[in-house]
Amino acid sequence: LSLPLPGRPRLGRAPILPLLLLLLLAGPARPISFQLPGKARKCLREEIHRDTLVTGEYEIGAPPGSSTGPSANLKITDSAGHILYAKEDATKGKFAFTTEDYDMFEACFESKLPVGTGRMPDQLVTLDMKHGVEAKNYEEIAKVEKLKPLEVELRRLEDLSESIVNDFAYMKKREEEMRDTNESTNTRVLYFSIFSMCCLIGLATWQVFYLRRFFKAKKLIE
Repeated sequence: LSLPLPGRPRLGRAPILPLLLLLLLAGPARPISFQLPGKARKCLREEIHRDTLVTGEYEIGAPPGSSTGPSANLKITDSAGHILYAKEDATKGKFAFTTEDYDMFEACFESKLPVGTGRMPDQLVTLDMKHGVEAKNYEEIAKVEKLKPLEVELRRLEDLSESIVNDFAYMKKREEEMRDTNESTNTRVLYFSIFSMCCLIGLATWQVFYLRRFFKAKKLIE
């Protein structure tokens, strides 16, 4: 049994958990690499919140042993098909845009090389896409506002915590919308069930009276 020393506060677990969460989420995002075969098209999709800065850097490597350079097209679109960035014969470059609404965004790479016959390897595509806090250049912010390293780190943690709060607020809003949808659906199902029961009762009553008149007409009952 361990007792806290007098005059020294005992650290609890509650204040440590948010800090660990911030440190985990603050880790640098790693670029994505994949192989792009000849005459193929591969797309990456991601949901991003509104009014969010999105930056990216891509590089397409030529197949080893190929006499020609890399040959692929890059196109970034939203769910409505609006083109946010497009580049033909892309090899290496950067892009940046700001989202107008919460949407699903898609980055597609389309190879223009002929289909390999076993001699020509696939092209290596590397994409480093960042958004939100990750996309901000805090070095430039520090130079403009003349911030110290500790102040820059605090600014980054502040932006990160604000992003987390916004994410939770959006999740809460979606949960409320789903709850309202479920309640509305349950109400409609209840009304439909009552209507169906009324129809069945009315149909059963009509059948009873109809059969009664039929049997009386045939003089089977009085």
